[in-house]
Amino acid sequence: MDAAPQECVPRRPVDRRPVRWREWTPLALLGGALLVGAVLWLTGRRGPADGVWAAATLGALVPAVGAVLRQWWRRRFGVDVIAVLALAGALLVGEYLAGAVIAVMVATGRALEAYARGRATRDLRALLARAPRQARRRTPDGGIEVVPLDRVAVGDDLLVGPGDVVPVDGVLAAAATLDESVVTGESQLVGRAAGEQVSSGVVNAGAAVGLRATRDATGSTYAQIVRLAREATAHRAPTVRLADRYAAAFVPFTLLLAAVAGVWSGEFVRAVAVLVVATPCPLLLATPIAIVSGLSRVARRGVLVRDGGSLELLGRARTLLVDKTGTLTEGRPRAAETVVAPGGDGDEVLRLAASVEQLSPHVLAVALVRQARERRLRLTTPTEVTEEPGRGVSGRVDGRPVRVGQFPGGLPDWAEQARERAELAGWSTVWVSDDHGPLGAVLLEDPVRPDARRTVRRLREAGFSRLLLLTGDRPRTAEQVARLVGVDEALARCSPQEKVDRVRQESRRGVTVMVGDGVNDAPALAAAHVGVAMGARGATASADVADAVITVDRLDRLADAVEIARYARRIAVQSAAVGMGLAVLAMLVAAVGRLPPVAGAFLQEGIDVLVILNALRALRGGLRRRDVPPATRALLDRYAGQHPGVRAVLARVRDTADLVATRPTAEGCLPAVRDTHRRLTDEVLPHTDAEERQLYPALAGPLDGDEATATMSREHVEIHRLVDAIGGHLARADGRLRPDQVPDLLASLYGLDAVLRLHLAREEEDYLALDPDPPAPGR
Repeated sequence: MDAAPQECVPRRPVDRRPVRWREWTPLALLGGALLVGAVLWLTGRRGPADGVWAAATLGALVPAVGAVLRQWWRRRFGVDVIAVLALAGALLVGEYLAGAVIAVMVATGRALEAYARGRATRDLRALLARAPRQARRRTPDGGIEVVPLDRVAVGDDLLVGPGDVVPVDGVLAAAATLDESVVTGESQLVGRAAGEQVSSGVVNAGAAVGLRATRDATGSTYAQIVRLAREATAHRAPTVRLADRYAAAFVPFTLLLAAVAGVWSGEFVRAVAVLVVATPCPLLLATPIAIVSGLSRVARRGVLVRDGGSLELLGRARTLLVDKTGTLTEGRPRAAETVVAPGGDGDEVLRLAASVEQLSPHVLAVALVRQARERRLRLTTPTEVTEEPGRGVSGRVDGRPVRVGQFPGGLPDWAEQARERAELAGWSTVWVSDDHGPLGAVLLEDPVRPDARRTVRRLREAGFSRLLLLTGDRPRTAEQVARLVGVDEALARCSPQEKVDRVRQESRRGVTVMVGDGVNDAPALAAAHVGVAMGARGATASADVADAVITVDRLDRLADAVEIARYARRIAVQSAAVGMGLAVLAMLVAAVGRLPPVAGAFLQEGIDVLVILNALRALRGGLRRRDVPPATRALLDRYAGQHPGVRAVLARVRDTADLVATRPTAEGCLPAVRDTHRRLTDEVLPHTDAEERQLYPALAGPLDGDEATATMSREHVEIHRLVDAIGGHLARADGRLRPDQVPDLLASLYGLDAVLRLHLAREEEDYLALDPDPPAPGR
């Protein structure tokens, strides 16, 4: 019995190279035939000219008949039937020039439509590449054998090495540290105790660990993810062309009018004339051009949409389901707070941790080093560095032994309180210790993207009436993120199957978009009407089954894509409606015998030119954007670049407030308050003053007046007041803080922490709201 992932291997490789000759060769041949016939006719050889034009008409008729028969076989009825009748009628009545003109128009429409649809195919290549193929199994004599995955049975004792993918679902024989992002989508490492159940597809981020299989390969979690993605892709309903939806009314009307004109007058040529001017080129040309224009525009905004049908659906969508980690949040940990033992120094604890972690490529190590550098701490080169995968890094910093990672022993009271606070906030905890015990802990968060809330607002303005958050994270964290970004509902602890079920449930109500970035999101992306993958960080599995991929690490590009899609679809509908309206007028004139077929064919060409020019409007407009002068953009870049330094001071404010709250009479408390006040006056206040003088006046134009920055200016005033209040307490302190000063000083410090955090978040949202087009690749 084959393993489930192996069953997904395609029987033959898929050729992904664009085959443009299949699209454009028929158009070139038919256009050439039309020109050759014209040359022959102008030189007096009308018989050969008619022969060339008749051949062109027949050359277009045969594939058109095949296309109509295939549509009927699939029980679909579209505008192509009018083209077939017009071509056949032109041959029957000898209007060969009209037939050749119609042939060129039809070929042009098909070529443009094929280009809009694209040749990109959806597959599960990345899922398969990552799927485990074999397992290490213990033998009865105590040895280890490597066996194919399909030979693993329930109850087998397996060994999962460092960095290995867990091959099947099972129970751990010992404690382990795992990267479960492939299944849950959560980026943080998870510690699992002996006896806990783990899923296949997760990565062992620690030392080798034993595993007792509880399921075979076909029934394990990773195989189910692959199977779900395949089924969802296979069962997705086919996209109906915009032109075919209009054909439901246009085609019957055309056939009825042609029949009445032919029977009433007794002249078959009138029926042909009606069919000629009814040739659905406004539908076959204007619609693809508008959609191709939309595809081009969203690509310039950093969103690659696979085909025109997906862009049409994106323009009609009303429900959005979005994964949390890596989509609404950064997907990369950031140090949120440093907690220290009584008498400790937060900056020193962070410095020691970052110094040891400088040599580690781990994502948490990168976060610690980045935070230390933002605080401008002096890092030293560690010695005697050793790393235990999944447990931590140890070494010597300035001769002092330091360990960063898990703490193996019991925790003191202050450390237990820090761990509980981290759990309530949904943060990770990295312990910093020496030979005597824990020195402190760095609490890491996965911050919400600065543009997430504004993007949600824009999506609502664009027409989404229902927005849901899906995540494998804890309910408390999911609810916090949902409230912060403004979605309607949050569903926590969602497995891949539960995500697919919810997407299918919402899809029954209307056109649905799903946004995600991980392998665990791939089945849900495939099940949605439009799946959108955050592909900037290499989320190949989700990108392979998605209909659109955001290639820049910016969520607001999704709102851009939706606005452009709705605008392009509106232009396509408008062009088709205008073209059909003019065609109906021409059909009525032809029905009363005032418009012969050849003249009707050229009149139809004129209508085509009008609707094409209108369709090209989709190349511009549709985005709700504000023009930002280059000087203002430079100011935005400058002050946004200063925010990491302000956040470093903000972390110091919180540490100082905690010190005043717990040990106001300690020897180092007053110096800590003085140092914090100095950094506030030297770094934060100059930043806010410069913003008030330079940035906010410059934003008045793009934001339509000074009132837009009035609330942020008021926050600047409050920040100044709180810093002055802290300075006032320092001026009255005589060597140490008096007991009566502590309550108001704490109120000032914690108040400043809250106001400054909110202020930075608001500014960052507005900075991104005014961000210009993303830079071109390689710039």
